[in-house]
Amino acid sequence: MAKKQVNLAEAREQLIDEIVSEMRFAGDYIGKDTLDPQVIAALRKVPREAFVPSEVRELAYVNRPLPIGHGQTISQPFIVALMTDMLALTPAARVLEIGTGCGYQTAILAELAAWVYSVEVVAPLGEAAAERLKRLGYANVDLRICDGWLGWPEQAPFDAIIVTAAAPRLPERLVEQLGPGGRMVVPLGRPGSTQSLTLIEKDAAGGVTEAGTLPVAFVPLVEGR
Repeated sequence: MAKKQVNLAEAREQLIDEIVSEMRFAGDYIGKDTLDPQVIAALRKVPREAFVPSEVRELAYVNRPLPIGHGQTISQPFIVALMTDMLALTPAARVLEIGTGCGYQTAILAELAAWVYSVEVVAPLGEAAAERLKRLGYANVDLRICDGWLGWPEQAPFDAIIVTAAAPRLPERLVEQLGPGGRMVVPLGRPGSTQSLTLIEKDAAGGVTEAGTLPVAFVPLVEGR
């Protein structure tokens, strides 16, 4: 019997419903139980199936991480939505993303912000993501291959910074590159131990506050490569 093909459009809508529902349960951790409608619109627009390997394409709208090669994963859609929402992006925002991966989170950011600067340490992943994003028409993205701990100082300051891998300590160079009034979302903690999705905010005077939200599990942020 032939395998029934997944209707990806229907699966995408079911996933969005699941993410909206999961936000209600996460409210106690993050202080809000709804997503910005613009974030939901970006999730609806960006084709996640274009960012995953062909062998797992039918799983593109399952609410879980998926392997993308080189020991890396595409993040769970709920976490992508939540981290994006926590940045509170405006249409004029300049965003630094640490960990391009396959480029899916990059595309979500590019739907919401004026410009996205994205850094990836694994060259084959970054190169493939750059080609994919260009093919999909994202002209407001710059990508470079380098150590994410260094950020992109030449383009600083940024209105928002998102780190899509777990850091064992707060990346001070990234905090320095965050502009006044800016927000950074980063998972803090070591692999195999408790990690906390953390919101860093910098006030107009340069003061920094740090607030943990919910427990997460990310691949480690590679340093010194």
